[in-house]
Amino acid sequence: MKKVNLLLIALASVMAFSSCNSNKKTETENETETIQTIVTVDKLLTNAEQELDNVVLVEGVCTHICSHGGKKLFLMGDDDSKTIRVEASDDIGAFKPESVNSIVKVKGTLKEERIDEAYLTQWEARLAEGVVDEHGEDGEGCETELKAQGQEELDSETARIKDFREKIAVRNETEGKNYLSFYYVEAIEYTIL
Repeated sequence: MKKVNLLLIALASVMAFSSCNSNKKTETENETETIQTIVTVDKLLTNAEQELDNVVLVEGVCTHICSHGGKKLFLMGDDDSKTIRVEASDDIGAFKPESVNSIVKVKGTLKEERIDEAYLTQWEARLAEGVVDEHGEDGEGCETELKAQGQEELDSETARIKDFREKIAVRNETEGKNYLSFYYVEAIEYTIL
């Protein structure tokens, strides 16, 4: 009887020890996974095609929140030439003004906005009808978004359309893609660090 009891106790101890180690391993793996998924703006933009439609964690300095509703913020990479737009979900509402000039961590889905000939043709048709998208401080467009698209020096929508056409032609020639890709994050949650 003593041998059976000792055997049961030993078996229970082995199972308990095994269970504890298994849980510790899972917790450690989850922590490592979380750490690995936080990326910089630069790294996210570099790997954007592979991460498209995936949930990502990105961290960067918030350089701007659009004043028209506060639903867009911009995170800067290592320098201001690498910027990604973040759009607030309905659950988030507007981004807090204190995000500006702070490091912000965003969890969200990476999306792509494609600018192609059809997009540009529709844009020209809206302009011909007198329909202009009003956003930004002066209705001309958000300076930060223009900078993210490499168009901060352009002073009209017509010039922007022409610039996009030229960039599409170059990309088509070099990469075989007849569109431009601008990536952004649809935010699920964010934290000011």
